[in-house]
Amino acid sequence: MFDPVQLRTFLAVAQTLSFTRAAGRLGVRQSTVSQQVRRLEAAAGRQLFVRDTHSVRLTEDGEAMLGFARTILEANERAAHWFAGTRLRGRLRFGASEDFVLTRLPEVLEGFRREHPEVDLELTVDLSETLQKRLAAGRLDLVLVKRHPGGEPHGRLVWRDRLVWIGGERLHLDAHRPLPLVAFPPPAVTRARALEVLERSGRSWRVVCTSGSLSGLVAAARAGLGVMAHTLGMIPPGLVRLAPGPGLPDLGEVDVVLLHGAAPGSTARGAAEALAQAVLAAGDRLQG
Repeated sequence: MFDPVQLRTFLAVAQTLSFTRAAGRLGVRQSTVSQQVRRLEAAAGRQLFVRDTHSVRLTEDGEAMLGFARTILEANERAAHWFAGTRLRGRLRFGASEDFVLTRLPEVLEGFRREHPEVDLELTVDLSETLQKRLAAGRLDLVLVKRHPGGEPHGRLVWRDRLVWIGGERLHLDAHRPLPLVAFPPPAVTRARALEVLERSGRSWRVVCTSGSLSGLVAAARAGLGVMAHTLGMIPPGLVRLAPGPGLPDLGEVDVVLLHGAAPGSTARGAAEALAQAVLAAGDRLQG
């Protein structure tokens, strides 16, 4: 009843909330994305998206279709691997920033290991910029990282999220004193964005805690030491979003992208693509 190509297109739109960004991810024209979504809606007999000139959002039936689409596509992939008679082998060096690892990425990796038991998966957890440098140096095959929107054209968009200010529930900020920041060390994307918008708005600041570990930053923020910039979809337990205002300028958006490093024809290329497809299919589930 449901075409896998249309389901993949639906997932891409649902995860990016944009027909344009979905087309870029899939490597097709925007008109093709619109046509495939219309055909899927016709097959389902339900409207899956509410869209206007400014936004795209899922309907209640669209939310239900998310689960069905993932289940159908996962079953389709298992059948394809079974009847193709080929098994992926070799070593796959995968990198991801810590906030992804602490959410639902382990579920995706567990499913990948179950489907491809002969792939030796190595996981590196580090800052997004550091992972990209390791990828460029040939020390990683695939990375899941945060990146400024409108940056480098290469890579596959998994989803676009907002950066927001977060802190402890009882945190009190004095508008007349420098904003206390809890931040990753350079060259972290969230740190760079926070300092950029604060400088632009003229808000004074001071770094009260620096840690290369997200767990360390979360502990400091929970203790009320200060505020941190973080993705809206992955706010750690015990911390809350702080309302923007004159002292907390808007942080804008951030892209979550997959970047390949394995050369075409290398032993890691097939495994990297298989894991990339698993991450793309689960993109909406990775957001908290």
